[in-house]
Amino acid sequence: MMLKERKPAIQTLRGWAIASLKEAGAIRDCEEHGWMTDRADPHARERAFDTARQNPPRGVSPEAAAVAIADELDSIGDTCPECPSVDLT
Repeated sequence: MMLKERKPAIQTLRGWAIASLKEAGAIRDCEEHGWMTDRADPHARERAFDTARQNPPRGVSPEAAAVAIADELDSIGDTCPECPSVDLT
């Protein structure tokens, strides 16, 4: 008998947005510290926005879901704040 893997229930719109961004590959966790970082991949971002517009959480409009995605992207940096910065000079 095959069991289908169930995704965990998302409790908040913010949690849904983070999960959608991770699933689309737009953000990732720093392997060492766990901070979320923006991958700066425009295709992954668009996949996350497409998910928001086409399959928002129950009771949330597509527009509100897209705003939640944008809000999370705006709050996540492209580097981990605990990782040492690389000096390119």
